Amino acid sequence: MEKAKYIWMNGEFVEWDRATIHILTHTLHYGNGVFEGTRAYQTDRGLAIFRLRDHTKRLINSAKITMIKPNFSLEEYEEAQIELLRKNSFSGNVYIRPIIYLGYGVMGLYHVNAPVQSAIAAWEWGSYLGDEGLEKGIRVKISSFVRNSVRSNMGKAKAVANYLNSQMAKFEAIEAGYEEGLLLDSEGFIAEGSGEIFFMVKDGKLICPPNDNALESITQDTVLKLAEDMGIPIERRRITRDEVYIADEAFFTGTAAEVTPIRDVDGRVIGNGQRGEITEQLQKAYFDVVYGRNEKYIDMLTFI
Repeated sequence: MEKAKYIWMNGEFVEWDRATIHILTHTLHYGNGVFEGTRAYQTDRGLAIFRLRDHTKRLINSAKITMIKPNFSLEEYEEAQIELLRKNSFSGNVYIRPIIYLGYGVMGLYHVNAPVQSAIAAWEWGSYLGDEGLEKGIRVKISSFVRNSVRSNMGKAKAVANYLNSQMAKFEAIEAGYEEGLLLDSEGFIAEGSGEIFFMVKDGKLICPPNDNALESITQDTVLKLAEDMGIPIERRRITRDEVYIADEAFFTGTAAEVTPIRDVDGRVIGNGQRGEITEQLQKAYFDVVYGRNEKYIDMLTFI
């Protein structure tokens, strides 16, 4: 990770190396904290944050779900992200990581008396799964780890604790020679990737699982809107593992992953083993939106 100049912490801009917390920070020990992942792109009109309001709303909603009262308002978090990018004077594309966490002051599982803290970091970051992956696709393994059940966890919150499961799935996939994991839900249907939403194409239809066992994805929502614009038939339904093996195309979406093709799953080649035609069309359309080349969706961008 390349350092930036400043990190925003509780209303102040702190030098990168001085943005520290106490070892007894509550979130570090008990895992109750919420965060966001947001991207900003260098457009012809300058640096622009993609869907800032939607990401910041989800941050606030995540905090509500996990019983954390944010110490700043939605508008203050938005303005902090904008000012952070201005102060850091980035020259490339940027990843933004806001986090609301419980700080030092109390220990034990009863968390409500722990002080609420907020921070926002941003740094220049390229493709999460690699530039080559965006073009040629990645190898994916169905994980032995099951997506956190809605009966035991709150998957609509982008919560710190939820990502231990994702870390294990990602580690398992890489150790097995793949680049990403795909998790099933507790009933054996496709849920999501370790940090991405799954799409497949079959007989010209774009198929995506419902969000009952997945985070409600902002990138997924964007891709679905673009597919509607392009007249691509859409199905939202459960998908079985074996359906994935015989898909014509497949891809992941997410703020970090953007639109990343999948070339094989569990050693089964998807389609012709390359980025599919519909995947490429949606990928191009998505990048046109985030780079400000589609006037219909220009209001999704907050220019710095």
